[in-house]
Amino acid sequence: MLLVREIRAVFDDDLITIYQAYPVEIAEPALRAGRFVPPFKPNRMTWIKPSFLWMMYRSGWATKPGQERILAVSITRAGFEWALNHAVLSHYEPGTHPDRATWQRRLRAAPTRIQWDPERDLHLQPLPYRSLQLGLGPDAAAHYTTAWTASITDVTELAHTIHARTQSATPAAAAALLPPERPYPWPTP
Repeated sequence: MLLVREIRAVFDDDLITIYQAYPVEIAEPALRAGRFVPPFKPNRMTWIKPSFLWMMYRSGWATKPGQERILAVSITRAGFEWALNHAVLSHYEPGTHPDRATWQRRLRAAPTRIQWDPERDLHLQPLPYRSLQLGLGPDAAAHYTTAWTASITDVTELAHTIHARTQSATPAAAAALLPPERPYPWPTP
């Protein structure tokens, strides 16, 4: 069976929107500063997600402990594509890598990681294609928090509103509120 992988995102010629979930202690300072500042720790892996619904799945619609705030982060497409172009898959995949040892060496050396997970629908059920998570290691995260970030917006209330509408008899109204994601022009392996 062919595994369909697709990056869907909100983007324009210069910027792409990605999502992250954080506790209030990290989200509030980031929102005030317009970029990630302490207590955010750029010296560890941070995962960014272009798919709003995948972020809702991961965060439980902003209800899981430590993931109560959903941030929409506009970053440069140049930075995003640099991260994609320097990434290694987060798991060994025969046929993509010559062997497990080569993959492990590349993974240790790579500044970023790609992981493909099932995309989600409005009820957070898996869809038949994979959505991107992009892990930024310390070197990439340093660029992310300085040069790549253009703006940070809190979309927690939007998440709560969409979730409430999915629980009622108005799924079309919930779908109408979703960010207008479309396929991102990058050749996915």
